[in-house]
Amino acid sequence: MRTIIEPFRVKVVEPIRMTTREERDAYLKEVWYNLFLLRSENVIIDLLTDSGTAAMSSEQWAAIMRGDESYAGSSSFYRFEAVVHDLYGFKHIIPTHQGRAAERILFSVMCKPGQIVPNNTHFDTTRANIEYTGAEAMDLPIPAFYEPSVYHPFKGNMDAEQLRTLIGRLGPGRIPLVMLTVTSNSGGGQPVSMANIREVKEVCSRYGIPLYLDACRFAENAYFIKLREKGYEDKSVEEIAREMFSLVDGCTMSAKKDGLANIGGFLCTNDDLLAQQEKDLLILTEGFPTYGGLAGRDLDAIAVGLREVLQEDYLQYRFASINYLGRHISDGGVPIVEPPGGHAIFIDAKAMLPHIPPEQYPGQALAVELYREAGIRSCEIGSVMLAQRNPCGDGEKPAAMELVRLAIPHRVFTQSHIDYVIEAILQVHERRETIRGYSIVYQPPFLRHFSARFEPYDEASAAKRKPAYATSIVA
Repeated sequence: MRTIIEPFRVKVVEPIRMTTREERDAYLKEVWYNLFLLRSENVIIDLLTDSGTAAMSSEQWAAIMRGDESYAGSSSFYRFEAVVHDLYGFKHIIPTHQGRAAERILFSVMCKPGQIVPNNTHFDTTRANIEYTGAEAMDLPIPAFYEPSVYHPFKGNMDAEQLRTLIGRLGPGRIPLVMLTVTSNSGGGQPVSMANIREVKEVCSRYGIPLYLDACRFAENAYFIKLREKGYEDKSVEEIAREMFSLVDGCTMSAKKDGLANIGGFLCTNDDLLAQQEKDLLILTEGFPTYGGLAGRDLDAIAVGLREVLQEDYLQYRFASINYLGRHISDGGVPIVEPPGGHAIFIDAKAMLPHIPPEQYPGQALAVELYREAGIRSCEIGSVMLAQRNPCGDGEKPAAMELVRLAIPHRVFTQSHIDYVIEAILQVHERRETIRGYSIVYQPPFLRHFSARFEPYDEASAAKRKPAYATSIVA
């Protein structure tokens, strides 16, 4: 059959409250035009993230009922550990409440001020956790990464030659670890090839530097390898995933993505000493090593989700539905990151809104307009999220790209929901020249996109005011 259908049936439904444009205008003003601050009940189609927003399966709900909530030695942990060990192959598996907790523990143990952590592209929490230790997060993507309209089958690859040059210039002592994010979320959900993982591993091994994966979308990356990389077309996604993990020294994982769970993550390593240091820190801030800040039932749900996400009929459907969204808006003239990623479509706001300069945040302007038009919540991935800021609050360097991410939650929306999104985007595109930029009137020192406040850009008032910075980090 040519028609690819959802490989599941809907068993439970949740009503959506349909808001009016007038209501949405009022909600935007209430939250200072920051879509993170909206109440979810006021969102019609929520594409803010695919993290923790999956619809869990009947098998996952059954597993939740088996959850063992013992403080230490929970049987839920051992079921979880067995699945992760089988798929990932690492000796030490340390549960955490989500991926950023795994990042915080890893970088707190491994990084020192003045060191540099290279990545194909760091995502927001990864970068923030590295920089909080006093180290520097450095992106080393291939050149095609910065050209949204250019097709490359593995646009998420790291530039291995740049990595060699960096290590040669700094010396391996300045680089505690190298990371590869699979898939590369900051620039379109683009995959990393197996050949690139091998090449980067060879560079790291030559200098004795550990290589880690940010593995939150490992299944999607493995499926891209199956579809696009010669020699892998006849291998199963599970076999490809195992090979990916066999090439690295450890990983961080947000199980809220390809774990198909609503909460959870983990940290893996084969290093006994490092694992003990990480477990010591885990006990201090997350919990005992057999629960790591999670309920036993969450560990059981992750164990089931990690198996389900590797089912190829599901991955085929997911890729087809995301590609459907991308192709329809692209055919309508909307510029997107090509080719479509595995978890989201990224609109090139810089190309769509060339009249809005980076300092007026075209990605934020487009995201606000999509909500105003149709109640669709998306996520800016541009200068609001990724600009390099002066710590004194005086100026910033814009991000290389100004994107808006439409992240599709696993197993949540139907074909008609996606058609609604397509119609809304095309309507906004038709009146794109009327869209205006925004100014930041408040921002915290880290991860400002979560809580910054905006107002429509006004040249006279913007010239008189710099954005207010918080003086301390709020836990």
